[in-house]
Amino acid sequence: MTGEELITIVRGDITDERVDAIVNAANSSLLGGGGVDGAIHRRGGPAILEATRELRATTLPDGLPTGQAVATTAGDLPATWVIHTVGPVWSASEDRTPLLQNAYRSSVRVARELGARTMAFPAISAGVYGWPLEDAARIAVSTVRAVLSSGVGSVEHVRFVLFNDDALAAFRAAAGE
Repeated sequence: MTGEELITIVRGDITDERVDAIVNAANSSLLGGGGVDGAIHRRGGPAILEATRELRATTLPDGLPTGQAVATTAGDLPATWVIHTVGPVWSASEDRTPLLQNAYRSSVRVARELGARTMAFPAISAGVYGWPLEDAARIAVSTVRAVLSSGVGSVEHVRFVLFNDDALAAFRAAAGE
């Protein structure tokens, strides 16, 4: 199976996805925020906030570093886990591409550690963090393809779930669709 067959790109609401793991474009505090992060916390209910508060009280007292990922329960979401990752804020003066790539790689690594077979990603860093959409899509698709093509681990399918038509078009173009 090729990397292309392992990835689908759809328009929708990531909080509706019935997958093993939903990836949250979180902020480093892990305590909720706007955009995808806020939607996941609202729809997932208090169990997600309780889990992230526990992480902050124990293993991540300073928050989750940019490019890293950690999992919690999915609470009331139709998934088993939420994998929280912190994407970088885009900068015109500094290339932060490796941090964005690592957010995707770390998320897949955590999914594999959990034994997840299916996962859904939003467009990390392409919202309030200001990453140009076409570039964010290119980095997302190429990084996930490369990780999945290694053939190592449990993840069999990744779905990019985009909230609007512009993001959908950018990700489809990046995937060559």
